[in-house]
Amino acid sequence: MDDQLKAGINWFKKKGWDPFAFQLETWKHFIDGNSGLLNAPTGSGKTYAIWIGYLLSNLNKKPKKGLKFLWVLPLRALSKDIQSAIHEAAYDFGFDWKIEIRTGDTSTKDRKRQKTSPPDCLITTPESLHLLLSQKNSTSYFKNLEALVVDEWHELLGSKRGVQVELALSSFKAFSKSKLKIWGISATIGNLPEAQKVLLGPNNSDGIFISAKLDKEIKIESILPDEVEKYPWAGHLGIKLIDKVLPIINENKTTLIFTNTRSQTEIWYQQLLNKDPNLAGAIAMHHGSLNNQIRTWVEEALHSGQIKVVVCTSSLDLGVDFRPVDTIIQVGGPKGVARFAQRAGRSGHRPGEISKIYFLPTHSLELIEGAALRSAIKQKDFEARIPIKMALDVLLQFMTTLAVSDGFDADKLFKQITEIYCYQDLSKKEWNWLLDFLKTGGKSLSAYDEYQKTTEENGLIKVTNRRIAMRHRLSIGTIVGDQVLNVKYVKGGHLGTIEEYFISKLKVGDTFWFSGKALEYVRLKDMTVQVKKSKRKTGLIPQWMGGRMPLSSQLSLHIKEKLEKIKNNQLDEIELSTIQPLINRQLELSVIPNKDELLIESVKSKEGFHIFIFPFEGRFIHEVMAGLIAYRISVSQPITFSIAMNDYGFELLTDEEFDFEEMLSLDLFSLNNIKEDIMLGINETEMAKRKFRDIASISGMIFKGFPGKNIKEKHIQASSSILYDVFTEYEPENLLLKQAHKEVVEQQLEEERLIESMRKINQQKIIYNKTLKPSPFAFPIMVDRLREKFSTESLEERVAKMQIQLEN
Repeated sequence: MDDQLKAGINWFKKKGWDPFAFQLETWKHFIDGNSGLLNAPTGSGKTYAIWIGYLLSNLNKKPKKGLKFLWVLPLRALSKDIQSAIHEAAYDFGFDWKIEIRTGDTSTKDRKRQKTSPPDCLITTPESLHLLLSQKNSTSYFKNLEALVVDEWHELLGSKRGVQVELALSSFKAFSKSKLKIWGISATIGNLPEAQKVLLGPNNSDGIFISAKLDKEIKIESILPDEVEKYPWAGHLGIKLIDKVLPIINENKTTLIFTNTRSQTEIWYQQLLNKDPNLAGAIAMHHGSLNNQIRTWVEEALHSGQIKVVVCTSSLDLGVDFRPVDTIIQVGGPKGVARFAQRAGRSGHRPGEISKIYFLPTHSLELIEGAALRSAIKQKDFEARIPIKMALDVLLQFMTTLAVSDGFDADKLFKQITEIYCYQDLSKKEWNWLLDFLKTGGKSLSAYDEYQKTTEENGLIKVTNRRIAMRHRLSIGTIVGDQVLNVKYVKGGHLGTIEEYFISKLKVGDTFWFSGKALEYVRLKDMTVQVKKSKRKTGLIPQWMGGRMPLSSQLSLHIKEKLEKIKNNQLDEIELSTIQPLINRQLELSVIPNKDELLIESVKSKEGFHIFIFPFEGRFIHEVMAGLIAYRISVSQPITFSIAMNDYGFELLTDEEFDFEEMLSLDLFSLNNIKEDIMLGINETEMAKRKFRDIASISGMIFKGFPGKNIKEKHIQASSSILYDVFTEYEPENLLLKQAHKEVVEQQLEEERLIESMRKINQQKIIYNKTLKPSPFAFPIMVDRLREKFSTESLEERVAKMQIQLEN
């Protein structure tokens, strides 16, 4: 082993580096044949810790032919970076290996070649991995696999894509002729031991955990407004600070500007170019809906230093190379500590370098988040990623994948599946239900041939129908969402994809901005949006569903601590002293709550009677809590509420004033019957129907169509709705129907966090203030409600009038 380690150390020295202790430790364990999880900060050399370990373990060995190593990534955008880094190292060590990429962007020609002549190392995504598993003779294809690494495991954990990885790993363990070395690479999260258990399996006690123990210094600086609005509203302040962003861009060679949504990315790109036309040719944007060629060009231009600034979403959160990025700007609250730290780590992306990140608030109150993020990162208070359990839709898809390939032995597969973390509680009764569902369509669908997918041949469960097999291969994956449409110029030229619901609102001749260009909508043909360039300077900005992220519980706690500091006049942080005018106005009209206090405000206006409640628990929790409180009030008296919310609180608006103090005496926040009351207070059935649509697509009940001939979203919705109603009436014990209700409670309603939030409220002192005017805390929630009624321009005018009225 000493000679092997020396070879690794010498390679590092030739590069002018010295290996860290965690890299040496990883190399030793890889040589010894161990599996494990590696935790290290961004830019510390995690890639070489794993890859050099694998190369060293192969020194003085006669390598096997065929696929030996798999590198699994959450984003295909990372694949070229990885390929470049590991190919160079393999060449230097004398390994003449083929290192190739297999993602959704890989050409049909290359896929066919890889199938007949597999490379030595394949860099791929969970979806492409399962597509390979669905090919005939997949057992033989993966039989010589020696090692597998799951990169950015924290990004996959807690999602159905992570479950896909768990299922694939279980097959590779079964296929492999030798003991498979499995390694995960993860940034810091709050539940690393659990992350390791999910990756390696709940019964694996031999897994190694390696922590880099390197403190990455992150320097956080908030971009401060010259004047703080006493009445803030979300999104308005950000663009106003553009004059403070341009000097930062000009002072640095390369800057990444992270936004939380694709719409924000389009807006910032357009506004920066309008403000400084000299950026033309030096600025680019990067988000998941852009054409792959555009994204690839941006990534390569970053490498070569051709461009000065990139406006992006989470599509550039991750990375392995040492890109020449000097600084990061985060637009708006990132809503999570780990996400902010990950983005900060994209600058100073070398061991020992300082990562610099600017925080740009989109409204005055968000400055508190800047101070809260600094404290949370200093204390390393990172969020946990909660692993998914019993995702039966993903399991059904996987079973079909194996049946389409070489078939599977039901008893052997059941044993294999129950050794996976996600399915360790799967019962034999549930397993038999799944087998029957694949074979007959279950109790409700057995009369329909299309749901009778599998047959048994020589003890193996197989799909023998070529049409079913083809449809399944086209449907592999767990990423679901609204129907996307291609955007192309009338005379060719693909720009990217856009969601159907946005295009459905456009009329022919309308102008919208996409990919940094003003485009005129010409027609919709064959699921393609045909456009031409427009000379208009104004137009709509596309919106993508699910753009708003909820505030994490970790960040929520730190925000409350900062509020308490403000209340105690401890203004020792620049962000807290800057928002003093807003705070003074809040204190004039109401109070600032301590951590052990819940602030409730009520106010009368021309609109009606407003109740504002401020738990500071994030918009998703507030949405459910608002429905719960509204329901409990309505039980005592007939009443109808309009509901609005943001990350700090929520509003209940009704036509007539009522005695809210009396309602408080009825214990509105009680934990008694809370689960039943939540279901009565929200439209759980409608939420479950939406969840079921996704489950139906993933499990294979609904086919979304062929490439270029997708089935319209409204037809998919109608089909899933019919299935939901049929199961509800005739087969309420259907496991997929039960899963839909379970996911609503656990994921969408975040039941555990909601109950914990209610438990905290029950221990807090309630402060109820009747205010003469809406307070600065209440104002942004009111504006969020108004967004539904006004266009952006008329909203600005309306808000400006409201601000003038309130400040007088």
